[in-house]
Amino acid sequence: MIERRTAQRHRVLKQGMLAFNGGGGTDCTVRNISESGARIEIASPVGLPDAFTLVIAADHFLRHCHAVWSADRRIGVAFD
Repeated sequence: MIERRTAQRHRVLKQGMLAFNGGGGTDCTVRNISESGARIEIASPVGLPDAFTLVIAADHFLRHCHAVWSADRRIGVAFD
């Protein structure tokens, strides 16, 4: 398989949240992360907007991002 990522991702298991511009949000689990993106898991991708903010409160981490792929409950996001 050819690696297409621009930055190497690191395996993690962190609790996070996807915050939406309209004031809503949903809990997520971050499974891997890099300088350019992450793979997250959520209960349901139904209703997920095109752009959102990934928040990892324990790390004071906040990044605006958008989904680039999804499969079941897994979503790959790229940081804007």
